[in-house]
Amino acid sequence: MPELPEVETTRRGLAPLARGRRIRALRISERRLRWPVPAGLPRRVAGQRIRGVGRRAKYLLLHLEAGTLLIHLGMSGNLRAVRSGTPRRKHDHFDLELDSGVVLRFNDPRRFGSLLYTAAAPAAHPLLKDLAPEPLARAFDADYLLAASRGKRLALKLFLMNSRAVVGVGNIYASEALFRARLRPQRRAGTLSAAEARRLVRAVRTVLRAAIRAGGTTLRDYLGADGSPGYFRQRLFVYERAGAPCRRCRTPILGITQGQRSTYYCPSCQR
Repeated sequence: MPELPEVETTRRGLAPLARGRRIRALRISERRLRWPVPAGLPRRVAGQRIRGVGRRAKYLLLHLEAGTLLIHLGMSGNLRAVRSGTPRRKHDHFDLELDSGVVLRFNDPRRFGSLLYTAAAPAAHPLLKDLAPEPLARAFDADYLLAASRGKRLALKLFLMNSRAVVGVGNIYASEALFRARLRPQRRAGTLSAAEARRLVRAVRTVLRAAIRAGGTTLRDYLGADGSPGYFRQRLFVYERAGAPCRRCRTPILGITQGQRSTYYCPSCQR
């Protein structure tokens, strides 16, 4: 599933192509996404200029002259820039054609992605209004993390993946951050000390920033805005390395299941 670094990489790739451009047309070939695409949306957005391309959690936000488009990549989606006239592929569900001749094309084999619109401030939208702080924002600091984790019996990795605690720290990045912070994923979140909270905040930011610089993680379905895969997988310390030697201490990496997701950690380095 595309996570925060993949979505941010897509945002950065699309922003210079979309910002300031006018929408010629929105052409929808499949309305049955995670939520049905609103029937009147093509008419509503045609002719509008894109003022900016933002992101909140894993939602791309296309800020228009009137309102905002909310795009979610789902589990297997990608939004890439192609030239007008580029042949459509299987699972291409909508085209946002710009006055420059660039088309923002959404492909999603599983159709768990979405295209929605809000006339109000995006922060007030039901999908966004209750989200926790961004992991790279100042609000996500050790004091916040310590307070948010107090009394929580939830395993530390599952706590990190909870969008009401912090947004965008998905399965891969939670495992990698916990390794860097030397914390076991099974520990109860409420047992964090102040020093451990500081280590974990630094680790989360380090992992996410490195992944963004590398263009995201190479997943089976993920492609960036230019159609290229990410390359962060080359730098992973624990994820999908069960049985391989720890890059720090050479102890074999262990793999377990938490919340129906795979977790990887070093039993020696992480406590």
